[in-house]
Amino acid sequence: GQGKALSGDLQVWLSVLRQCLLNGLLEKDIDAIGMIHITEKGIDFIENPHRMTLTKDHDFEAEKQEEEDGEKTQQAAGHDEALFTLLKELRKQVAKQKNLPPYVLFQDPSLKEMATTYPQSLHELTHISGVGQGKAQKFGAPFAAAIKKYVEDNEIETAADVIIKSTINRSKLKIYIIQQIDKKMDLVGIARSQGITMADLMEEIEHICYSGTRLNLDYYIQDVVDEDKQDEIFDYFMTATTDNIAVAMNELGPDDFSEEEVRLVRIKFLSEVAN
Repeated sequence: GQGKALSGDLQVWLSVLRQCLLNGLLEKDIDAIGMIHITEKGIDFIENPHRMTLTKDHDFEAEKQEEEDGEKTQQAAGHDEALFTLLKELRKQVAKQKNLPPYVLFQDPSLKEMATTYPQSLHELTHISGVGQGKAQKFGAPFAAAIKKYVEDNEIETAADVIIKSTINRSKLKIYIIQQIDKKMDLVGIARSQGITMADLMEEIEHICYSGTRLNLDYYIQDVVDEDKQDEIFDYFMTATTDNIAVAMNELGPDDFSEEEVRLVRIKFLSEVAN
């Protein structure tokens, strides 16, 4: 049939199945666990087919390589390695005090940017990528103090107007996404209304959470991720040393969990624990 070119690729078909559920072409049978039914919308699609864009799961090996290449690029950019090491050690100490995984506080790219621009106040910390007002207020004080002491001890001259950060203005999209999630709108609908893919929307939502804004996606997650899976993924991130999706998929088992499930619960975890 039409899917002959994909035959034998189980992961692709599982991805197609999940996205058909998300798009309302199929629905779960609440009385028979593991059973799904075609909806009226699905029948209409069969009778009147039209083009539909589906998102392909990430290539984890390529993702790992991109991260490694990104780290090399950052190193070449000239961040202060001594300060970066100091901030990583501080992150470990603070995380231990708060009984949280270190990455929940600030990720390595954020620490490297701190070790480049030397923010010395909570306000200056909010200019760092991945650090919003909420996260700065919750975790920032010891980091700003440590950077200030380091700058003074080493007599480093800093330029207050130097901020290495993306200049792309995402504020309007960010506000729209937060408003729609507050209204418990379907994520597929949000993505369509903005002309972006689900993968792009997920990245925007992750960026919002990493910046310190709390989002409640329980209304959506409950419909697409089984409760037992939610608990297992949540528990994994609580004890993990990294929030990397490729590592998480490898640990949890790609045959048992989809990338979308893991990313959604990671957002839930970050919102409830870090923000």
